[in-house]
Amino acid sequence: MNQTRHPRYKVAVIGGGTGLPVILRGLKKLDVNITAIVTVADDGGSSGVIRDYINVVPPGDIRNCMSALSEADADLLELFQYRFNTDDDFLAGHAIGNLLIAALKEMKGSLSEAIDILSYFMKISGQILPAAPEPLILQALFEDGTIAVGESKIAHHRKRIQEVNVMTIDGKPAIKASSRVVEAIMEADMIVLGPGSLYTSILPNLMIEEIGQAILKTDAQVVYVCNIMTQLGETENFTDADHIEVLHNHLGSQFVDTILVNTTEVPKEYIINQPNKEYLLQVKHDFNGLRRLGCHVISSEFLSMKEGGAYHDTDKVVKELGRLLDSIRLLEKNTLVERMRPVI
Repeated sequence: MNQTRHPRYKVAVIGGGTGLPVILRGLKKLDVNITAIVTVADDGGSSGVIRDYINVVPPGDIRNCMSALSEADADLLELFQYRFNTDDDFLAGHAIGNLLIAALKEMKGSLSEAIDILSYFMKISGQILPAAPEPLILQALFEDGTIAVGESKIAHHRKRIQEVNVMTIDGKPAIKASSRVVEAIMEADMIVLGPGSLYTSILPNLMIEEIGQAILKTDAQVVYVCNIMTQLGETENFTDADHIEVLHNHLGSQFVDTILVNTTEVPKEYIINQPNKEYLLQVKHDFNGLRRLGCHVISSEFLSMKEGGAYHDTDKVVKELGRLLDSIRLLEKNTLVERMRPVI
């Protein structure tokens, strides 16, 4: 962990999957102290195999966040992210970074210590914290009353989700957050949620009791970066207001202060021919609904069309986050001046 910088702002980014590292790479360009809080409910791919054989949280999202925040040279990063070919028998599909995280955890007995050691060697700018100190199981209750267990299985059901929760391996409610997570949330100037899978990347973190309580208590500005596309088996036919309503319902409070939404239309040919069939249609806008839910809306042309898909333009998103941080600090400064002004 890099301790030499003394940035103006503290930002905690909460999530998982492919969206979290994208935002982290952009935030490195701002004058911020970054904390990445990463989901531990992933049970698919290399991460899922490792968590089944070793008592360690799934390392894949942690590895990707390390790569995003690393200042190491390109060759080391390429090695860290290298994934063995499918014809490599036992090692097939495993990323070297995943194996390193698991090995260090086994050596030191502590995942937090393992991440700190690896962060030092990888020249990480900021800190990366697993949401919980142990692997968790994600469970979804559908509106028809049926239940799916396991993050990788939920979307396959193609049913409307009523709620999700997380449990420990032995079936108990997930209460404890990892060391430093609550502190990072409470000290942050801004909390960024997303972009990422609403039910399987973002909510698994918030449903850990200590994290959910911290989110409701923090003075930080809570910002949701809304997905551009709806997602198969999770947010089919969702508007941006639907995303916020789901978040608020899960924590029982209107805690999202600001939402970033893309206003650029995704061309139909991109929707038809996009390589990732997981994403279906563009998220529709419901600005009146967002205002009723207490959200300040920042809408702009955040769309970046590349590799046949529709993604967020990281630079534009981070630029807006930077402006929002500056406005928060200016408001705090003006409020302090008003409080210090003598009463006549």
